[in-house]
Amino acid sequence: MSARAGAATAVPGGAQAAVEHYLGEHTRSAGSLPGAGTAWLRELREQGIERFADLGFPSTREERWRYTSVAPIAAQRLRVALPAPVPAPEALAPFLFPGLDAHRLVFVNGRYAAELSAPGSLPDGVHLDSLAQVLAAAPERARPALSGLALRTGFDALHQAFLADGVWLELAAGVALARPVHLVHLGVGAAEPALANLRTVISLGARAEARVIESFGSLGSGAGLTTAVTTVVLAEGAALEHFKLQEEAATVDHVARVEVRQGRDSRYTSHSVSLGGGITRNDITSTLEGEGAECTLNGLYMAAGRQHVDFHTTIDHAEPRGTSRELYKGILGGRARGVFNGRILVQPGAQKTDSQQSSQNLLLSREAEVDTKPELEIYADDVKCSHGATVGQLDADMLFYLRSRGIDHGTAQGFLTRGFAQDVIDRMSIDAVRERLERLVVTHVPGPESAQVSP
Repeated sequence: MSARAGAATAVPGGAQAAVEHYLGEHTRSAGSLPGAGTAWLRELREQGIERFADLGFPSTREERWRYTSVAPIAAQRLRVALPAPVPAPEALAPFLFPGLDAHRLVFVNGRYAAELSAPGSLPDGVHLDSLAQVLAAAPERARPALSGLALRTGFDALHQAFLADGVWLELAAGVALARPVHLVHLGVGAAEPALANLRTVISLGARAEARVIESFGSLGSGAGLTTAVTTVVLAEGAALEHFKLQEEAATVDHVARVEVRQGRDSRYTSHSVSLGGGITRNDITSTLEGEGAECTLNGLYMAAGRQHVDFHTTIDHAEPRGTSRELYKGILGGRARGVFNGRILVQPGAQKTDSQQSSQNLLLSREAEVDTKPELEIYADDVKCSHGATVGQLDADMLFYLRSRGIDHGTAQGFLTRGFAQDVIDRMSIDAVRERLERLVVTHVPGPESAQVSP
């Protein structure tokens, strides 16, 4: 389903100038990256830059990037982000959740900031650390997790070529982590547009349980690109609730990928909220490798001005009796554009699969656009699957009703928009997260000048 689908602008995938720039960046920075003296890691990074030389940046000629032109990103000559001065602790306050008691790790321009972090006391069987520290202390421990990433796009290849730091979270079998883990990623403006890479590795043993919050924000208005890759492995009966809040500056682009592998009877729940950034792309894939696994993907995206937000999801039912639920809601104003492509794959033999998917979108101006494409691909006959997509506007009668009672247009629109988003927010289990998001939704509603309802 497409609303005001505009003509796509192709990006030359192998633009030689971009390739030469990043080859030079790799030569300049490779020796200073964490673990540079480890042979397998050095080879991994070299494979990444070689793959980027082959792929370049994605083009709108590719089906999965049809509605998302990355020409503005390809035109930049990003420099690898160097460790930045650590900001004062009070600068962190806007990105925290009031009242939340969490194990906190903070990263500035993609590098661990111990001065701002508060990991706290961890129970036995929990290993929470920065990836750079794991690479320094026990590099072989990280090798399997870092070596298995398929380099499908130029962004994947760039991420691997300049892999520097991130998060390592590992829970032993049977461990339930009572307090959530909060990972705060801050970008600090630099003189030149900067490339920041963040790798998060989460591994939960059998019947282990955890909640992880990833926050992405900006200090200042410096331009740049964040690439974030999160890999999750859930053993039998493990459960992870995974939150992501992206509210970077409009001058920062954000390309992220989440890869989840689920064992028997495991549960993965994702809440992904995108409010900031210039061009934002989120790819989420979960493979239900064990019988009886459950996957829930919830998403909310709000965009105004000329922001562009793209969610691509894949839920792969590889074994019988899997359950998946998916709900994504988009709110767009100004000349913003949203994209949702959700694919449900039911493999041969994955009988008794139960899957539901819904994409709902709200356009607050005549110039806003959304392209939504739910997909079902089924190769089993005893399944229960459904999907649907809607694109609409605020109810003019409801706006009139509120305005007639003395409520100004912006406030009335805020009430109705919050009501539309509330269904996604209410699904989150952490009170402090829900409360902050309720406030953010209201502050991110586009103003009345870009929110006229079409007759």
